[in-house]
Amino acid sequence: MSDILIFNDENFLSQLSSVEYAGGRYKLQFYSENGRPSSVATEVVDTFYFYPSGGTIRDKEYNIIEYFPKYDTYRGFKPPHMMENK
Repeated sequence: MSDILIFNDENFLSQLSSVEYAGGRYKLQFYSENGRPSSVATEVVDTFYFYPSGGTIRDKEYNIIEYFPKYDTYRGFKPPHMMENK
């Protein structure tokens, strides 16, 4: 069974589909290492915020920590909230 807290594309998209979109962002949780989402299990789980209109992930203090062009709505990405009722 996959650990949804490990940061990878599959878990990222899975969490997007299962959390609420509010205030222009998705609230996600991943294992964390040095304040960044981790691709391996760690002892720390942190909250991160994904802003699809810009493809950025921010930490719990709202600092931009990563830009993902493939998850940027301006580059064609369609997050779950944009696909509802269509």
